[in-house]
Amino acid sequence: MFSLKRQTGNKAENLALQYLKENGLELIQQNYLTKLGEIDVIMLDKLEQTLVFVEVRYRANTHFGSASNTVDNAKQAKLIRTAEVFLQKHPEYDDFICRFDVVGLEFDLKYPKIDWIKDAFETP
Repeated sequence: MFSLKRQTGNKAENLALQYLKENGLELIQQNYLTKLGEIDVIMLDKLEQTLVFVEVRYRANTHFGSASNTVDNAKQAKLIRTAEVFLQKHPEYDDFICRFDVVGLEFDLKYPKIDWIKDAFETP
């Protein structure tokens, strides 16, 4: 049985995925897992010919900062390394621009506040 935290995380990811689809992105892969880390959602922005690596974060309250602000430098580095592995294994995306987005969901997941930060950070 999934833990409550994992169930909540899955629900937040699915809400973020639906939100991104409604805003024109197309799903390539969800929960891409390697030895180096995980990318929650990988999507394609066909209008911009961009491959989008998305980190989804959820916070029930914002006493200690927003959900989006929890993606620190260490997490960014892990996402970048994991994206590099994905790109090595999927040469069909060689000609695409890559972007790292963060989707933060806050408060009640029935009616969450969604904060989509496009191009949240760049590779060094």
